[in-house]
Amino acid sequence: MPTDRYKRFRNTGQSGRAAREALREGYKSLYEVNEYIHDASDKDLLGVVVQVTGLEPNSATSKAIVASFKALKEFATFDDAEESENDPDAEDTADADDRDDGKHVTLTKGLGLSYTINLHLPSTSDIKVFDAIFRSLRENLLQ
Repeated sequence: MPTDRYKRFRNTGQSGRAAREALREGYKSLYEVNEYIHDASDKDLLGVVVQVTGLEPNSATSKAIVASFKALKEFATFDDAEESENDPDAEDTADADDRDDGKHVTLTKGLGLSYTINLHLPSTSDIKVFDAIFRSLRENLLQ
């Protein structure tokens, strides 16, 4: 089931706030070192990643952490962040240019989400077994 935060992320009026919350939760250790890490330069961000993880600055993992942080940051809004966190009824202050008709969210910043489901089907010649499996998948996953 999609989380409440994901549902809010899909809402164009709340997506920036939801992304900000996810960034702060997912990269909590970076925020413990610098509460404004989202404003840091690439060099400073990499420095904090190296400090927190103990990885080498030129390691693929360090670079991947920095890249994923920056990708999520593109969706986050930090304007009036403190006010919004303290007032759950505060409206999102995102520019009108950042909004669409509310029917869908177009991810143009390079972040993609997908699911992979692997099925290990039993060895059987009874087609009813397969029909039951795929009916259950349709009823429970494709809602």
